[in-house]
Amino acid sequence: MASSRKSKVNLKTSKRIAVALSGGLDSVVLLDTVCRSLQANTTNSKESPIEVWAFHIHHGLQKSADQWFEFCEWLAKKYKIHFDFRLLHLADDRTKGNIEARARAGRYEALTDLCSYHGITDLLLAHHQNDQAETVLLQLLRGAGVAGLSGMPEQRLLDARTESITLWRPLLGQSRRQLEAYAKEHKLKWVEDPSNQDARYRRNALRKQIIPRLEKIQPDAIVNLARSAELMADTQALLDRLAEQDGKSILVKNQLSLKSLLVLSEKDLPAANNLLRFWLKSNKLSMPSQERLQSWWRDLRKVQLDSQLKWQHDEVSIRLWRGYLQLTGREITPPETGRWVFRSITARGKILGLPADWVADCQSRGLVEFRARQGAEKLQLKANTPRKSLKNLFQEADIAPWLRRAPLLYIDGGLIAVAGLGLSYPHLKASGKRVLPEWVQNPVK
Repeated sequence: MASSRKSKVNLKTSKRIAVALSGGLDSVVLLDTVCRSLQANTTNSKESPIEVWAFHIHHGLQKSADQWFEFCEWLAKKYKIHFDFRLLHLADDRTKGNIEARARAGRYEALTDLCSYHGITDLLLAHHQNDQAETVLLQLLRGAGVAGLSGMPEQRLLDARTESITLWRPLLGQSRRQLEAYAKEHKLKWVEDPSNQDARYRRNALRKQIIPRLEKIQPDAIVNLARSAELMADTQALLDRLAEQDGKSILVKNQLSLKSLLVLSEKDLPAANNLLRFWLKSNKLSMPSQERLQSWWRDLRKVQLDSQLKWQHDEVSIRLWRGYLQLTGREITPPETGRWVFRSITARGKILGLPADWVADCQSRGLVEFRARQGAEKLQLKANTPRKSLKNLFQEADIAPWLRRAPLLYIDGGLIAVAGLGLSYPHLKASGKRVLPEWVQNPVK
């Protein structure tokens, strides 16, 4: 992703908000209402003005995308607000799965990154009532449950590296017609995305073909669909509260006790399904289909508590280990998935570390090696303890088998560190310039 860095961040600003600006009608109306509202409040208030940013995501999927970017940059200058953008490279390979889903995921990731970079905790999106109605219909067609039919929440937290970011949708109560009327009244300009007319996309087909017919049958169809989403959201909140109660003796350190989960399923299968979905949602994973959920239960009722089980779901692994279901990311397969780095320890620090001069000298002579585990390696992790095989050390640390293919660090021919396990104690020093080796996983592409 590319980014402009023209705007300089003022860290003394008390409050910043950002508007996701595509250049279309919806986001232009949102930006205009935000700027007008803040201008009126600033005039009548002695408090420091709120700093507004416009964030544009350049998807690179349309020929006119550059013009949309230029329009959004011009619009930010017109309103005298800050502007930044990200460039996604979705057009490089259109064959990798659903382009709509990839664009949506990339857009949220880019917006989160922009908010983190500029220290913004409130992000405003221009989804409106018609978008909510379309979302409910799409979820119905997918056979979704209560969570899916809840539609888009008015606010939710986004993931970020530094601090929490709240996503707001202030236009969910406004219809497309109301936004068009506002834009006409205030003589706003915007750009049109030709892909919005392409009925090959399901959302466009619903917007152009299905919803107009529904409105002829039921004039309040859009309002009623949006209202149904609100009611479903209330229902989902109650289901989450029930899952928390059912999970008191089942959810242990974000792991599910299989024995207790099976007991619940025998007494109340819908409650057990609800708890499983709650667990997945809490870890920001998608909901499984009914067929997949039934397949999981068949596996769980057959497997022994001390056996191993593995499912793939939403690009992560769900595993059974010592009677508990747990979520794991990608398995470590060195060296291509990460690298060893050496972190400096402050002179006054009490942390044990490797002599910095020794490590630097070995690096200069090519004596620092990264190796994969072969077997029979031994390491001493603590003072006054013998060297033990890595197999025994992994077992003592209760590290699951799929995490034992850890990358090893060798310096001057000796085993110094094992990722996820520890360092060779005889090589550690408590004083002088020291460094600490750390295995850093490469970001997932």
